[in-house]
Amino acid sequence: VIDATCPYVKKIHEIVEEASKLGKHVIIIGEKEHPEVNGIYGRCNSAAVLANSRELESYINSKKEITEEAIIVVFQTTQTRQNLLECKQVLKKLCTNAQVFDTICFATLERQTQAKKLSGVCDAMVVIGAKHSANSRHLFRLCSANCANTQFVEDASELCFDALAKVSIIGITAGASTPQCIIWEVLNKMSDEINVSEIITEESPALETVAEAANDTATENAAEVMAEAEEILTPENQKSDAEKTFDELLEGSLKTIYNGEVVSGTVVAISAKDVSVDLGTKYSAFIPADELTNDGELELESVVSLGDKIEAIVVRVNDVEGTAQLSKKRLDAAKSWNDIEQAHADGTVVSGVVKEENKGGVVVSVNGIRVFVPASRTGVPKNSPLSDIIKKPVNLKIIEMNRGRGRVIGSIRDAERAERRARSEAVWNEIEVGKEYKGVVKSLTHYGAFVDIGGVDGMVHVSELSWNRIKNPAEVVNIGDEIEVFVLDFDKEKHRISLGHKKQSDNPWNIFVSNNNVGDIINVKVVRIMPFGAFAEILPGVDGLIHISQIANRHISKPEDVLSIGDVLDVQITAIDTDKNRISLSARALITPAANEFNDNADISDAAEKAFVYELSETGEVSGIAPESSEEIQ
Repeated sequence: VIDATCPYVKKIHEIVEEASKLGKHVIIIGEKEHPEVNGIYGRCNSAAVLANSRELESYINSKKEITEEAIIVVFQTTQTRQNLLECKQVLKKLCTNAQVFDTICFATLERQTQAKKLSGVCDAMVVIGAKHSANSRHLFRLCSANCANTQFVEDASELCFDALAKVSIIGITAGASTPQCIIWEVLNKMSDEINVSEIITEESPALETVAEAANDTATENAAEVMAEAEEILTPENQKSDAEKTFDELLEGSLKTIYNGEVVSGTVVAISAKDVSVDLGTKYSAFIPADELTNDGELELESVVSLGDKIEAIVVRVNDVEGTAQLSKKRLDAAKSWNDIEQAHADGTVVSGVVKEENKGGVVVSVNGIRVFVPASRTGVPKNSPLSDIIKKPVNLKIIEMNRGRGRVIGSIRDAERAERRARSEAVWNEIEVGKEYKGVVKSLTHYGAFVDIGGVDGMVHVSELSWNRIKNPAEVVNIGDEIEVFVLDFDKEKHRISLGHKKQSDNPWNIFVSNNNVGDIINVKVVRIMPFGAFAEILPGVDGLIHISQIANRHISKPEDVLSIGDVLDVQITAIDTDKNRISLSARALITPAANEFNDNADISDAAEKAFVYELSETGEVSGIAPESSEEIQ
């Protein structure tokens, strides 16, 4: 749907709509049932449509109550100046609060003024226009009042040459809606019948030609008429102050546009090939698909929507067809060049998308501008393929440019360094013990992992990676993993940060203590065998000791006589030392005593248990084994 409403008429719509919303009384001076008047009437809650000053005076006298009310009066664009002035006199005499808008179309008024003056100096007049055209009928009435020999024709076939045969000077004018081809058809046919001298002026659409008869004596009179007609068309005589007021209201919407001018409008239609834009001017503007965006694969509906405001540059104006071709891409490119020049001067970072791999580097599109990035400045490792970053968004710095040659060189690596420095400063300014970060594992060593927490690398010791016993950080994390860490300690002067990964909430000892008590029977797995007993895993990260005296209900020489690594068995918790994180377990407590067992076995077991002093660390390591008297135990 294309809104082709005349902007002069649209202005009247706005006036009456606003007045109606404010509760003002609207009066329309124009021809009842005329399409334009019906359109204006449809914009009001209510309005009175009156033809002239007589009907206006009669209407006001019949409704005395409105004389003190706020009244808005508008005029059909094709009304005569005389009708407007007469209506103003009536309103001035009868109403105290009436606001009159001179909404007569300037082009129509100009035609009427010129036609009136022209008909006063011509022997005959020809008015070209449709019989239903209001402004053409007004032209005919004005010309007839000054020149009795006036013809009103719709085309050349209606010309009456008998009425023109014996006159010296003929004036021709046409209605605003009369097609140019019909005007020229009338002129050409008259040229076949009589000798024509033409005046074609850019200033006036009203005066098309002044014709003369074939005799020589008329030629001198015709020259005088021409001179007078040219005087009529001077700017000083074209409009009054009252006319300028309405013209100024529409000046913005009727301005002429030029190639290279930046314009803005509203998207009113979208097709597969172009986008139609309402500029609020007499031109029908459009943007071809290839001038809207740099990405030819995108559908136009994904780039713009109906009702969007859009800014573009005028590429080509066709005054004959009344069209204007626009380009958003060229305007964006011009702006992008300015932005890139500014970024180059300031050393700031710009964003783009890697479009393709080129000889020796890649090409990045920055708002439609092609920027070449050498391979050494892409930030891609030497032996890695550049294709890994194709179609990926990147930040880069402009390191060289020549707008005249369209040459721009950038560096992704420099931008990454700048960003890393900025992030590093932010981290060191805000760092504190206990602060949590989301980091990325950058490298692994046998003693821990180095993690990037946003421009700064910190080290997570192997003992801080997991509550379980691990020998290599790779058992827990890999390079490139994103993990949560927290600050254990830091040194700003040496730029060192110690990080932790395992959390107290995940401490298996705390989980064990909260869920188990002395006397509970649990299922365990033997993980290590020592000379003094066996260590069994209760849950990952928590081991308990089954002393050699608590493995069986008989005397054994060594734990492996009964147990093997990997054995699973039920045991009873006999002791929990929360200060030293020690757990004592017993398999013997769940075994029925053996027959003929010596009565003093318990004493020997007790002595054996006391004979060993051991330390069980949080990780399950045992240290400090010291038998008090091995002979006595044996």
